[in-house]
Amino acid sequence: MNQALEAMRADRSALLEICGALTPADWQAPSGCEGWTVQDVVAHLGALCWLVADPARLPGTAGMPTEQAQETLVRSRRELSARAVLADYAHVSDLALERLAELAALDFTIPLGDLGTYPAAVLPYAYAFDHYTHIRADLFRPRGPLAGPPPPADETRITAALNWVQAALPQQNPAAADAGTYELQVTGPAARIITFGTGQAMATVSSDADAFIRWVTQRASWEELGVQATGDEPALSAARKLKVF
Repeated sequence: MNQALEAMRADRSALLEICGALTPADWQAPSGCEGWTVQDVVAHLGALCWLVADPARLPGTAGMPTEQAQETLVRSRRELSARAVLADYAHVSDLALERLAELAALDFTIPLGDLGTYPAAVLPYAYAFDHYTHIRADLFRPRGPLAGPPPPADETRITAALNWVQAALPQQNPAAADAGTYELQVTGPAARIITFGTGQAMATVSSDADAFIRWVTQRASWEELGVQATGDEPALSAARKLKVF
């Protein structure tokens, strides 16, 4: 099986198990995504799956920036009950896995608005990344309301999430790429070095993979995560602001 699909399938199963144990209060608790409840996060993941399975099932968002589009989709699903949101996600995530498997075998590019343009085979990594990040960083503490350990951050799931980050960084951060050159050192499982940029200034930033995903999605600061960084101040300042969706 494609590694990204394997990662998404594992996190899909984990999310269904998590949601099956939630109380009504848990569903309505604020998540790590500002303005969204736990239910909104699950509704968002369901909407993402409909985007690839059957986008006609969703309100039109053509031309909207990504964040505005996702807010529109979540808002359109707030009349659903938690039970309906969970049933919808269980159904459409299975359809999305089938569609993503088909896309992974095709050779063409897909424009994703302000997220950039990517080979079709990269799209499953975006879905694995979204599941990885929303579940661990937005549902569970310290940003989210859920106690207890989140699902495992094993090498398969980390690798899939990192593959999307590596593909997305240059396209989603063009100003930073023009301003400096960055060496992002990821340690631990799925260790790698990600380099991008063309500017003169240089920054080297090092952290483990889970911390890297959290800071590069702007869900925590370098100081909170124990990130190590050296280099020219302009490049370091730009590196702190890197963001991947």
